[in-house]
Formats: sequence, C-alpha cells, structure tokens
Amino acid sequence: MKYKYYTSGTCSRAIDLDVADDGTIIDVAFTGGCHGNTQGVAALVKGMNATEAIKRLRGIKCGAKPTSCPDQLAIALEKVLYQ
Repeated sequence: MKYKYYTSGTCSRAIDLDVADDGTIIDVAFTGGCHGNTQGVAALVKGMNATEAIKRLRGIKCGAKPTSCPDQLAIALEKVLYQ
C-alpha cells in the first residue's frame, strides 16, 4: 500500500511510504529534513516489519521538539497499519 503522510513539527514536510500487505516496509522517502539522517532512517527500516519499526522509532525527539522525523515515520506507519 502506498501512502503519503504530511509531517507535523519537523523539518521534513512529508513521508512517502510503501508497505506490503504483510506489514513489511518496502520503501520510505522523506521530503525535506536533514537529508543524511532521513536517508539513513529510510534505509534502516526497508525490509523491516512496520510494527517493529514503530516500536523502535515512536517517541524519539529532536532536541527540544516534542517529535522527530523518526517519530513522524512511526506515526505514519501507525496510520497505514491501523486506519
């Protein structure tokens, strides 16, 4: 399932996701944000089960911000899985 999530509270503006029916993350692409960091997070979660990625990424903060690009990815994955 392909999904576009518009982020909130981060430098990235959107996340494009492709998640297989079995919950495996096929592809992730961030729009905006710190390119090296978002590219790294995207590469690390490819092939991972979305539930596992959510467990690892949910709640990560960026400095004093209440969220981060990884946290926003977890939120996006939750929406894909549980909508």
